[in-house]
Amino acid sequence: MSELTANNSLYTKIAEILKAASNTVVRIVNQTMVYTYFEIGRMIVEDEQQGKERAEYGKQILKELSKRLTVGFGKGFSVQNLENMRKFYLLYAPAEKSQSPIRISEKHNAMLSWTHYLVLIRIEKKEERSFYEIESLNNNWSVRELKRQFDTALYERLALSRDKEGVKQLSERGQIIEKPIDFLKDPYILEFLDLPEQHHYSESDLETAIIDKLEHFLLELGKGFTFVGRQVRITIDEKHFKADLVFYNRLLKCFVVIDLKIGELTHQDIGQMQMYVNYHDRFVKLPDENKTIGIILCKDKSKTLVEITLPEDNDSIFASQYKTILPDKQDFINLLNEGEE
Repeated sequence: MSELTANNSLYTKIAEILKAASNTVVRIVNQTMVYTYFEIGRMIVEDEQQGKERAEYGKQILKELSKRLTVGFGKGFSVQNLENMRKFYLLYAPAEKSQSPIRISEKHNAMLSWTHYLVLIRIEKKEERSFYEIESLNNNWSVRELKRQFDTALYERLALSRDKEGVKQLSERGQIIEKPIDFLKDPYILEFLDLPEQHHYSESDLETAIIDKLEHFLLELGKGFTFVGRQVRITIDEKHFKADLVFYNRLLKCFVVIDLKIGELTHQDIGQMQMYVNYHDRFVKLPDENKTIGIILCKDKSKTLVEITLPEDNDSIFASQYKTILPDKQDFINLLNEGEE
């Protein structure tokens, strides 16, 4: 071993230790900050409850407290932030004092940052807030990704396809993938492709944009997806066909074929997808793998046409719309509810 190689090896070992130490420090600081802010929120609430005129008392106390804490401990103790700590405690205070109010991810052995909780405490519905907290932990979402998933109404998009028990499960356990319908969305939001809604583009342009932003597309698809290929060739009796995108879902142990349509969905499109699915089931998948799933992503579709074309017991081919702009969240939720009705 040369002296240079030995030095590189030593550097690598030391670098790994330093990175691990740095990550540990960040995690400890983060956890300490969250617990500290929770405790400050508790003290504010308990002190506030002793005041006779609660509203005015609270305002004045927080204003004075903000001034003194800022002088003594620097930035981070504005009246707004103190109000956030108060709200954080009120929303996350456990029913039983012996319980911890903060979830810890078993997968990543970490908890969310204070910035994550600043997003979460703005979500009014308890069930929805719980869902986004669990998903952020399980999927190691950044604050930016949490905001995006909330803005694209992920909870509503998943809840619409579930019964009451399924919606309850979302708030208690997050998204559990056990069957195809568990990860399907309608619509899919592809605002990250930077393709304006009225812009004229081809299916090839759409496919290229997805490949260029594959990491974002995988996040939108959901849990367990890995990319297999684009324009995957299928040969039948010396005739060649090409499936736009092929993925594999590790949780469901099956291939997922995606076809892109920039116009309105036709029954021919559904028939073509049926052929792609049958081909993968008969010639590609292994005996211990599950049936292939086909998803047609289209700009527009007739729900009636899809229902009539597909068999009643269909569990392998689905048609979902896509949108290339991020709608206003409330308008989007209203649109989803109208579609369900």
